[in-house]
Amino acid sequence: MNPPKFTTMGCRLNAYETEAMKDLASQAGLSDAVIVNTCAVTAEAVRKARQEIRKLRRENPHARLIVTGCAAQTEPQTFAEMSEVDAVIGNTEKMQAKTWAGLSGNFGTEPVQVDDIMSVTETAGHLIDGFGTRSRAYVQVQNGCDHRCTFCIIPYGRGNSRSVPAGVVVEQIKRLVDKGFNEVVLTGVDLTSWGADLPGTPPLGDLVMRILRLVPDLPRLRISSIDSIEVDENLMQAIATETRLMPHLHLSLQHGDDLILKRMKRRHLRDDAIRFTEEARRLRPDMTFGADIIAGFPTETEAHFENSLKLVEDCDLTWLHVFPYSKREGTPAARIPSQVDGNVIKARAARLRDAGARQVERHLAAQVGRNHRVLMENSHMGRTEQFTEVRFDSAQIEGALVHVKITGHASGHLTA
Repeated sequence: MNPPKFTTMGCRLNAYETEAMKDLASQAGLSDAVIVNTCAVTAEAVRKARQEIRKLRRENPHARLIVTGCAAQTEPQTFAEMSEVDAVIGNTEKMQAKTWAGLSGNFGTEPVQVDDIMSVTETAGHLIDGFGTRSRAYVQVQNGCDHRCTFCIIPYGRGNSRSVPAGVVVEQIKRLVDKGFNEVVLTGVDLTSWGADLPGTPPLGDLVMRILRLVPDLPRLRISSIDSIEVDENLMQAIATETRLMPHLHLSLQHGDDLILKRMKRRHLRDDAIRFTEEARRLRPDMTFGADIIAGFPTETEAHFENSLKLVEDCDLTWLHVFPYSKREGTPAARIPSQVDGNVIKARAARLRDAGARQVERHLAAQVGRNHRVLMENSHMGRTEQFTEVRFDSAQIEGALVHVKITGHASGHLTA
């Protein structure tokens, strides 16, 4: 009887949910199974999921192969029709103990268990004790999204926005700190919408301040991707006054041209993004920013693209996630007649990545000679508060916070 094997694709929230599934599968006594937690953010992500499933079937010819995650939620038949797949379960079902109890027995007559995600009104705060590492842990505080950006399929994989109550979040973080974790990352699909469905509609900043107040032994709190236009006053106050809140924010910007932003149905304009980064950096001078940017959205001209390229410097972005636009069936953007040529998209994405690489190089050079507090991810690599990778010649303790002086940089990382 072999323990189940898990493969995670996509975002940090998927990684968090995989850990919860491991606990559920273990409690149910599931064995001799391979579980693939898929991503649906682009057509390419779905293609990679199918490719991974075929590879895992070749490597595990006798195991039961179970597919879940966002791609399973949005395209259950795509995976049910694959000869390699034994069962398909949706994003709600994968977090339920009864699902895993059923999977640990016979599949019965329901190889596809995917319900209407839009009918889900709550997100459970699954309590996770370990992540296979002693450095950072991820805590899900929110799921789903109420917005309908024209390029995005994720609301149909995750459902509408719903929040984990603050008390549940605080209790989970206390447990993680008691187990020795020095950093916790708050994660969700649309983090800045946290609280909108809770009594009194508290904003994300309230949750952040509450965590820092009620868990005084937590050394580092980090926020994953946020929508800057929805940032509240309390979160800005936390940025200004709470040194335990890490000075690194990943922004869901998507583009740098106002017309394209409107066609994407984004809620901010170019100047909003610039104003936010300037204000956040004024409050916290050591703040660094990452951002998601899409290259080649339908109707994007060279002039539109140049505005995205210029935004990298205007917002002084350091860590870029560049997405070449991928036509995603089921989204309004896929129906826009003026699709950009694939070779042009590829070239523009490369130019954005080059701009990002220059920004990283500039950031690294500025750190040489400075002192940093580094969280060790393994014996020879850790990350600064700004999430910059630091490599060490001498072995350190995994999960420890170490104070170091940066001596140099090379190939996208610092040395100490």
